[in-house]
Amino acid sequence: MLNHKHKKMRKNIVAGNWKMNATFQEAEELIADIVESLEKNTPGCEVIVCPPAVYLELASDYANDYENVLSIGAQNVSEYEKGAYTGEIAASMLASMSMEYCIVGHSERRKYFGETNQQLALKVERLLENAIHPIFCCGEQLEEREAGNHFKVVETQIKEALFHFSNDEFSNLLIAYEPVWAIGTGKTATTDQAQEMHAYIRTLIAEKFGKETAEDTTILYGGSCNAANAKELFANKDVDGGLIGGASLKANDFVAIANSF
Repeated sequence: MLNHKHKKMRKNIVAGNWKMNATFQEAEELIADIVESLEKNTPGCEVIVCPPAVYLELASDYANDYENVLSIGAQNVSEYEKGAYTGEIAASMLASMSMEYCIVGHSERRKYFGETNQQLALKVERLLENAIHPIFCCGEQLEEREAGNHFKVVETQIKEALFHFSNDEFSNLLIAYEPVWAIGTGKTATTDQAQEMHAYIRTLIAEKFGKETAEDTTILYGGSCNAANAKELFANKDVDGGLIGGASLKANDFVAIANSF
């Protein structure tokens, strides 16, 4: 099981979500370049790479060779434990490959694959059962923000998927706030918008699980975060790092983001 003892303070983390990108050769070059760059410029945060599932072993091998430089995570997991679910990947399989993290409920999974908060609750359960830290994504669409519903949307996503867990269980989660209108669009939430939502999420957690758990929860920003704006975003009190998309496919940019604390 995961360690449920009280953590001293929340971690700063930069996680790279490669999405469905890179051939095997490109993936090998990219992971090698990232490791090399990290060794030269050791950041003051934990760095996670989440490649497509078929490259997890490759990435894991590099991470093992360069211990304490890099952690590896998956992009998705099945809500089922095992069995006749062709094409799915079980949390126990990820655990058997020593995966430490797994993204859950990315807006693309919600949009293109119809993932519901109820499904995501099950995925988080499977991960926690297998001692893997879920990186739970939440965030609003542009029309929801323009209508002034952004807080309610994020609150519903978090409450429906996560608020049935115990305090101990919840303490093993990371939250990633991703304003959907700022993903891959080049638009970024202003630093004030990012801080405002992160602070709101932390308040929600405090109301349910207590101030200590809320203060210890790592909340990442995901929405066109890049080497140019990372420092300004990460300077916010409640922004503990980033879930990086496009910029994680360029080793120098990704490591520059990790060095933005």
